[in-house]
Amino acid sequence: MLENYLPILVFIAIGLGFGAFLEFVGYLAAPRKENHDKNLPFECGFDAFEDARHKFDIRFYLVAILFIIFDLEVAFLFPWAVVFQELDMFAVGAMGVFLGLLVVGFIYEWKKGALEWE
Repeated sequence: MLENYLPILVFIAIGLGFGAFLEFVGYLAAPRKENHDKNLPFECGFDAFEDARHKFDIRFYLVAILFIIFDLEVAFLFPWAVVFQELDMFAVGAMGVFLGLLVVGFIYEWKKGALEWE
């Protein structure tokens, strides 16, 4: 029974060994020049001016909800549209309910002003 797992363990060992080897080669070949500018925060382009635990503006969450609405719509609507000819009325009704819920979310976003950016 355990001999069936031997090829898997060999592949895992080879993969870990190859990864460790590449990390080691990268460590040896990396340049070692210390530079003050390279150690500065680079995500936003300037130094932090506030505490990281401050509250976000509500527009951030509204844009995130808007993205989820349209992302879910595309993710579920495309496969449904591919097999549309083979579906019965229950599937069409279920997609109608789904799209109706997405429209309600979109209207909520619209009323809250997430589509208007200052």
